[in-house]
Amino acid sequence: MPLLQTLLKLKPRDVPIVVALRNTAAVTLPLALGVATNHLDIGLGISAGALNTMFSDQPGPYRLRMLRMLAAAGATGVSAFVGYTLGGNDVLIAIAALLWGIGGGLLVALGTDAGRIGLISIILLVVTAAYPRAPAEAIGPAILFFGGGLLLTLFALAAWPLQRYRPERTALAQLCRGLAASARRRDDASQAPPVTQALTDVENLLHGAYRARGAAMEAFRVVAELIERIRLELLALGGLEERANDSELRSTLPRLREYAARALDAIAAALDAAASPLAATAALEGFDAALAPLDVTDAGALDPHARRTLTIALAHAHALGGQLRAAVRNADFAGSRGELRLDAYESRLPRSLRPRNALAILRANLRLSSIAFRHAIRLGVCLALAVVGARMAGLSHGYWIPMTTAIVLKPDFASTFSFGLLRVIGTLAGLALTTALLHFAFGSDAARIVLLAVLCFGFRQLTTMHYGLGVMLLTGLIVVLLTFEGISPGETMLARAVGTGAGSALALLAYLVWPTWERGRVRAALADMLDAYRRYFLAVLDDDTRVRVDVRGLTRSARTNAQASLDRLRGEPRSDPRLVAVAEGVFANANRFLRAAMALEAIRQTSGDVPARAEVRFFAGRVDAQFAGLAQCLREHVPAASGAALRAEQQTLSVALDAAVVTDAQRTTAAAWIDGSDRITDSVNTIAHLLSRDAARASG
Repeated sequence: MPLLQTLLKLKPRDVPIVVALRNTAAVTLPLALGVATNHLDIGLGISAGALNTMFSDQPGPYRLRMLRMLAAAGATGVSAFVGYTLGGNDVLIAIAALLWGIGGGLLVALGTDAGRIGLISIILLVVTAAYPRAPAEAIGPAILFFGGGLLLTLFALAAWPLQRYRPERTALAQLCRGLAASARRRDDASQAPPVTQALTDVENLLHGAYRARGAAMEAFRVVAELIERIRLELLALGGLEERANDSELRSTLPRLREYAARALDAIAAALDAAASPLAATAALEGFDAALAPLDVTDAGALDPHARRTLTIALAHAHALGGQLRAAVRNADFAGSRGELRLDAYESRLPRSLRPRNALAILRANLRLSSIAFRHAIRLGVCLALAVVGARMAGLSHGYWIPMTTAIVLKPDFASTFSFGLLRVIGTLAGLALTTALLHFAFGSDAARIVLLAVLCFGFRQLTTMHYGLGVMLLTGLIVVLLTFEGISPGETMLARAVGTGAGSALALLAYLVWPTWERGRVRAALADMLDAYRRYFLAVLDDDTRVRVDVRGLTRSARTNAQASLDRLRGEPRSDPRLVAVAEGVFANANRFLRAAMALEAIRQTSGDVPARAEVRFFAGRVDAQFAGLAQCLREHVPAASGAALRAEQQTLSVALDAAVVTDAQRTTAAAWIDGSDRITDSVNTIAHLLSRDAARASG
């Protein structure tokens, strides 16, 4: 069951220990100093502000990290002031909750980081509203909340002058390790190409609006481009391994991929340490030794298919070796500790990575068809109802209801359900565990501060691994903080448990009353992906490398959106199995198409121009038209045209390519295009068959 798998799944740890330690220090040190100097209220306010800003300490360039964390700290202070000031008036705080819910919910359209800031603002508003104060009295605590966020920001940026390029080196190192892991396993051709998100993150780091400045950045950009080309060659070799029928070639290709993985691991280690990648030398020597037997293979003794496969494999293997050596050289420059003496230039920002106007994005989402806008309205209405209901019922610590609603309610059903269930389980476990610990072992102030530090560190480390564990630790953390306000954990245990359950139930009920089911959106997401893929295929023929880079970024974004839509569809209740099967089939075959196109890009970069260029362009145009038709079929849910004509044109192209061969380089390129066009035709025709069968079932 997909939902059960989601609840039990433990994700890899992605928060560095040093980040968790500095976040823990920013939360616990102010409280410890407040206790030691008899300024407990000040210490609590700063600690609470740091806690609320904690998850804005995310990877990225230092300037971007600073702006993001300052925005979170500012939102914390403003929301706390409004909550304190309006908390004494039921009508005004309900209106504020409505506005904060709509505004915070709409921020998800700007991305995860903006969504976190919106959620922080909502939580601070509803919690501080439970303790109303006059404006003059509210300004002090609000400043303390902001100060806590500012302290956390200073901790996060303390290494900026000493490790100016650390985020860039770390991101490139993680990319290399991810690609090395992919090289060691046989990827499923139906899945998206590996390290897609890591490449997108690196491009944002190196080309985005908040990128670091300096000559060293050019070396990082060169390394990133080389890694992208290495990925293309590894994918091409992996595809050949699946289709090779020669035993020597089948045994050699995995060895080449293994040595490439070792070289990538060595580059990653060098980038992490800002040192020279000397360990890559042995891997490159092993790569050359493994490749040598293929260079002397008697191609004349092989059948035509095996000969063509060997020709393509040699071209990709030699290109891969050259790119690995280039990556090692450039990683040596990028790893030096000082400013590199290179003739730097500011790269033109790719269109796909140019900073988008936030107001324009928000305006574009102000319509009911927008997932973000529907989520914003749901969240705003639920928050207002939760605040009013808790006050009318006179519940003790009633702010747990709107707070839980804000945390649990997500733009899709599957996340709302799983977050709600995990929230209830984690809260109950955290309340019980922390109450017991405080009762039996952590009675003194010093002991409670130690417990607070342990819970804070665990919360920062485990939340992204498993939400339920994170909630359990966060609940315990809040309970410990409240004990310094004189609130006994046993007295409020039942109220918090009831509030959490009620808030989760309200969030799920709101989604059921006004849903945004993915079953009505997945076809459009897949159609957008097909459109992006066909543009990428045409760009492979383009002589402008920058155009290919731009289109590549758009392709990754469309694929990520389609994958997310498919995942949400699988998690919805009563999903139509036929729709899921069709969506999975289209996604898988589209990725087979993409991998074939990526192999053609790799051979294009290696061997230059294409023989029989007119015929290749004609075939590419027909593929583009066919894919555009398939995208339209997805959007309109109508049968697709037959792909028989495309197969005939592919066979005509194969004859023309064979006839146009004059040089060895042209022979390699022609062989790659014959192989790639065959794979492309097969994937296009399979998608057409899936959509035609699906439309026939729907009409029948």
